Amino acid sequence: MLKPLSDRVVLKATEKENITKSGIYIPETANKEKPYMYEVIAIWPGKKDSLMDSIKIWNKVLCGQYVWDDIKLDWEEYKIIWIDYILAIVE
Repeated sequence: MLKPLSDRVVLKATEKENITKSGIYIPETANKEKPYMYEVIAIWPGKKDSLMDSIKIWNKVLCGQYVWDDIKLDWEEYKIIWIDYILAIVE
């Protein structure tokens, strides 16, 4: 189990939607700079006055590209990211 320190969050990639609601197929090579959706796996209480209270385990979040550290544990791939780099919570 991973326990992130400070104001970090552990994320795991969710399934990518390759077909829009209107039925248009979007290849994975299209628009590589778009935000990515992940599921929150682990959080740490964080520092005082941080945004950690707004993030919960199993929330789906969007974050930008190139703002995480890749971690591989027990054949699973995870991302560790600072809370400040999470762009939005998907509800």
